[in-house]
Amino acid sequence: MRLQDQASTLEDLLHADTAYPKNSKILEAGCGVGAQTISLAKNSPEAHITSIDISEASVAEARKRVESEGCSNVCFQQGDIYNLSFEANSFDHVFVCFVLEHLSKPIEALTVLKKYIKPGGTITVIEGDHGSTYFYPDSLHAHRAIQCQVDLQEQSGGNANIGRELFPLLSSASFDFIQVSPRMVYVDASRPGLVEGFIKNTFTSMIEGIREAAIDAKMIEPAEIDRGIKDLYRTTENDGVFCYTFFKAVAEKR
Repeated sequence: MRLQDQASTLEDLLHADTAYPKNSKILEAGCGVGAQTISLAKNSPEAHITSIDISEASVAEARKRVESEGCSNVCFQQGDIYNLSFEANSFDHVFVCFVLEHLSKPIEALTVLKKYIKPGGTITVIEGDHGSTYFYPDSLHAHRAIQCQVDLQEQSGGNANIGRELFPLLSSASFDFIQVSPRMVYVDASRPGLVEGFIKNTFTSMIEGIREAAIDAKMIEPAEIDRGIKDLYRTTENDGVFCYTFFKAVAEKR
């Protein structure tokens, strides 16, 4: 639910400028439960999209979601980004959204994906960056709660602050013509859809979701993380403000 709320709330901000030509072949690497796949399919209805994920359960859920939206231009496969069975130069473009943050070897993943792109084709990568979060009223407790999410992701081999690293990561994978654009989510009471969809149902919901893990790891006391979550909800009130930045990169394979 949280992923779907995020996708629908941020669709224009993140995906409005991503559309692929008729008959082009697209690989979506790491489709998860299909939250981003729907936008991808609707923006490029005449492209042929192959969406893969390492989780069979996620692939099944993604297929169900996409079919329920009436999209017929996507096929799904279970697969590991580091070990795919496609032939080299099989796709015109590759799309990767909210995936690198979970990988311990993002440069290796990008290098592997590059070989499946035809010369002249592109890769699009979108990631968040928890270190870009700021809000009013400010709260040390809320920042500490957010840091728990960052630390837990690091312990599992990921990087919740990876958005700022997209340019050097793509450079290290030898992509060319790299362009990175920050996409800031700014929310105040004049934007009730974002208050509900992003602050409450996406970001704060995510921090609530790691509460028990952070306490079990002895990163934070229960009272402090509860105060931090309460202070994040406080930003949804009439005088509150919340900001977060995503980063979107497009690069080419020569």
